[in-house]
Amino acid sequence: MSRLLLLLLLLFTLPALGQNLTLSGRVTDARTGRPVAQAEVLVTNSGQLTRTDAQGRYQFGGLAAGTYALTAFAEQFTSLTKPVELTADATLDFALAASDVKLSEVNVEGQREQGFGIRRLNAVEGTAIYEAKKTEVIELKNVTANLATNNARQVFAKVAGLNIWESDGAGIQLGIGGRGLSPNRTANFNTRQNGYDISADALGYPESYYTPPTEALDRIEVVRGAASLQYGTQFGGMLNFVLRQGPADKKVQFTTRQTGGSFGFFNSFNSVGGQLGRTNYYAYYQYKRGDGWRPNSGFDVHTAYASVQHEATEKLKIGLDYTRMYYLAQQPGGLTDAEFAQDAHQSKRTRNWFRVNWNLLAATADYRFSDATRLNWRTFGLLADRTALGNLSRIDRPDDLSSPRLLIRDEFRNVGSELRLLHRYALAGSFSTLLVGGRYYHGFTDQRQGPGSRAADADFTFYSYPAEENTSLVQAAYKYPSRNASVFVENIFNLTPRLSLTPGLRYEFIQTRARGTFLSQQYDQAGNFLSEDNFAEQRQTTRGLLLGGLGASFKPTEQVEVYANFSQNYRAINFNDMRVVNPGIRIDQDLRDERGYSADLGLRGGRPGVFTYDASLFYLAYNNRIGLSPEKDTVRSQNYLLRTNIGRSRNLGLETFVEADILRLLQGENTRTGLSVFSNLTLVDARYNIDKEVFRNKKVELAPSLIAKAGLTLRRGPLKLAYQYAYTSRQFTDATNTLEREATAVFGTIPAYWIMDLSGSYEYKFLKLEAGLNNLTDNRYFTRRATAYPGPGIIPADARGFYLTLQAQF
Repeated sequence: MSRLLLLLLLLFTLPALGQNLTLSGRVTDARTGRPVAQAEVLVTNSGQLTRTDAQGRYQFGGLAAGTYALTAFAEQFTSLTKPVELTADATLDFALAASDVKLSEVNVEGQREQGFGIRRLNAVEGTAIYEAKKTEVIELKNVTANLATNNARQVFAKVAGLNIWESDGAGIQLGIGGRGLSPNRTANFNTRQNGYDISADALGYPESYYTPPTEALDRIEVVRGAASLQYGTQFGGMLNFVLRQGPADKKVQFTTRQTGGSFGFFNSFNSVGGQLGRTNYYAYYQYKRGDGWRPNSGFDVHTAYASVQHEATEKLKIGLDYTRMYYLAQQPGGLTDAEFAQDAHQSKRTRNWFRVNWNLLAATADYRFSDATRLNWRTFGLLADRTALGNLSRIDRPDDLSSPRLLIRDEFRNVGSELRLLHRYALAGSFSTLLVGGRYYHGFTDQRQGPGSRAADADFTFYSYPAEENTSLVQAAYKYPSRNASVFVENIFNLTPRLSLTPGLRYEFIQTRARGTFLSQQYDQAGNFLSEDNFAEQRQTTRGLLLGGLGASFKPTEQVEVYANFSQNYRAINFNDMRVVNPGIRIDQDLRDERGYSADLGLRGGRPGVFTYDASLFYLAYNNRIGLSPEKDTVRSQNYLLRTNIGRSRNLGLETFVEADILRLLQGENTRTGLSVFSNLTLVDARYNIDKEVFRNKKVELAPSLIAKAGLTLRRGPLKLAYQYAYTSRQFTDATNTLEREATAVFGTIPAYWIMDLSGSYEYKFLKLEAGLNNLTDNRYFTRRATAYPGPGIIPADARGFYLTLQAQF
């Protein structure tokens, strides 16, 4: 592999050898025409920096042919960015306006890969540093997919290495994991919206029950590996959903999208936005409902959002966001292997329900001290709850329809604040960037578990039953207060115009507490009392840790980059590790936090809108990994699973992505028709390094060795057609690599599966029509075996379905 990377590097760098072009020009005052002395001129993304002389002149030498973007800075003037195509010695002049004259920000569109729907983050964006990191940006305006159902298989098709759970056909909850990490509710990512946290509890329960509607998104930012220093300690990286803003050139714009589809699906999305003076506003409301492919899988979802961004002064911008989501979904339960093979459509649970109530509020402020220094502050709060109700007994046992159901309710009352300061400065003739920040987070989570009603409706009320009724259900009530304070720093040092180093540090102070009571009474099938566990618990853990990281980037040309990074990672014990929802699982009272590190080495580049590529090797070391270990209770002669620190694992892999517009390559970039083809291939070898025989030489669960996606998109004027093929190889669901089909269907393999999707859209004036088929060949497959909700057992994915969307925008 190292030879392949070297060969690719040589192929792209050899044409640039021997080129020594000069770019020069003048910087003047736009009002007077006089030269601006000591102005700074930056070659964007390379870090090469110079200052003008007394006559306002500047000069760069030793440049290779290619496309560049130059930015000119000067005190009391507004910065200006210009692109230039360099094929020979050239001149580029700047006329800077005084800072009291308001200019709109200049975006260098040539740096973005328009039309592909995927690009990379720049080295610095806003108040964040992405130099030398593995990044992807999904631009939804260029994605042709089933947006009404948040179809993650299509939306994230061009992000390498993602394993996707398909637990519901409506896209209510997102489940993605990368590089061999579990997709369970995206818990291994630090999940954000507009830069602030949206998960249940960022420290103690980082699962995402709320997913922003894809129809409301401008883009999705994905940062892997080294994201842990700026965004938290997680192994998976950062996932940021950036919602749309109102159009800056209109006072009001209204958009309505109405979608119908298979299995009784209906979606209504309506938004309004615009610009009123210095104030930008955007709001939407979405309602969707459906019957689901399987029986007992209907849902109703309401989501609303409102955002106001106000430019208080030339330097200060403030904003306020509010998000509201409520949904109720029936859970059809899991299946055994035999039942899935017989009829994957069937359902064995009629009394299982799930409800989520989410309220998220955020306030933001951006202050520009100068063109070189910016401050960002965001404070956010969550008021939410999730409630699960149903029969969680073994799926091979029928629901007797008369016993009390298990009811679990979590309430989240969390608040956090994050402050970032980014400063650009000159150092040794180059342009460097410093980022410092701090974060405070306080979580209040209440968890209650006990008997629910005997009926089949969505009655989320706790009931009390006499002891002689032998309810045999676990009862628990816990509070999980937590505090987290952290500071972080990163700095881009441009050692040469083409080579940069980005070191970083993060210090974390974490305090977690658990206090509550637990009661478990067990009876046999004849109703005879077997045992009772009843105890009160109080636990507090306080720890501090220092994490370090280092990134390096080498750009031999403007179209080629070699990048590498290393970052330490950490995962605190969360509430889900201590959750008791299954009588066959016990918790190790000596659970410890997980630690490790991740590293990347990659090669990326391309020509905007013509072709792009990214190939990288990654290594993820995971210590004190928490998992399920099979144990035997010799006193009660019972087998059970113990959630404990089972040991070490390591994930090693290769991620590759390439996309090219065939017609632009053959006919030139001005062709009216575009035909792009992409390939997304990931190879992973994830194994445990544990001496215990049951884990020896076993593969990490939920880590398929091959994930492959490919597709093509045809674009001509208002018409777009997209086809996609996705393949995921076999994966295990437990650390012991269970192969045989056990009666409960909780553990075993997830067989390899493949799916095809077809989508299209056509625009005419203010109207847009979208349609498509998902699971084109009507394959029967599944992506997960649930140990509890929404199972237990195999959760089948949806059969073939169609959708039709009509959009009008005024």
